[in-house]
Amino acid sequence: MLYWFFKWIAIGPWLKLVFRPRVEGAENVPLSGPAILASNHLSYADWLFMPLTLPRRVTFVAKAEYFTTPGLKGWFQRGFFSGAGQVPIDRSGASAAEGALASARKLLAEGELFGIYPEGTRSHDGRLYRGKTGVARLALETGVPVIPVAVLDTDVVAPPGKKFGSFTRPGVRFGKPLDFSRYEGMENDRYILRAVTDEIMYEIMELSGQEYVDMYASKAKDLSQKSAAEAKRAEREAREERAAAAGEQKQAS
Repeated sequence: MLYWFFKWIAIGPWLKLVFRPRVEGAENVPLSGPAILASNHLSYADWLFMPLTLPRRVTFVAKAEYFTTPGLKGWFQRGFFSGAGQVPIDRSGASAAEGALASARKLLAEGELFGIYPEGTRSHDGRLYRGKTGVARLALETGVPVIPVAVLDTDVVAPPGKKFGSFTRPGVRFGKPLDFSRYEGMENDRYILRAVTDEIMYEIMELSGQEYVDMYASKAKDLSQKSAAEAKRAEREAREERAAAAGEQKQAS
């Protein structure tokens, strides 16, 4: 009930009124029955705008810390994420991925829509990164269709690493359902899992128009942060060298 209160009364109407999100291809999402919604991930606002464009509930997994924080803040946080259609998953252990898949299988068995971000984390630069094969395993194990989804311009509304963005109309595009029944019983073949995942990511790329990078987003983010740190260090060293040179010149004069 809290989910629908947030969607239709507390949050959803205000988001629609202010941002007027654009939607294309919503008819590709079934009005009943299970499906996997595989989306690109530009911003923390993605899971707000994408479900807002559909009449059905969409459930995602979220890190367990959102549900276990103590005190008044934790109470509000827990209520918000539960009401927004999130289910907790502990991402710290080796079994985190399996825990997420178990939650997804349960939801799909109940005929629900399950939302997943195959990249595993937000894109730090707006490009589309290599998908992890969990989405393929889930599709082959459950036999439900995968609907590729592209969110557009949510990183303008809520840029990664910043509290505030710029005003724009975000968009959501839903592609045609993908049927992978031809791979039934092959969910343990890593080559098949890779091929299915790449097919899903290609469809997301076509919908979003993003540049594709054949690297995991987490690795690309680490490399970017390392490069930024090295650039800052080089700039600091150059500044110190200029200051030292200026000091020597002053002493010489």
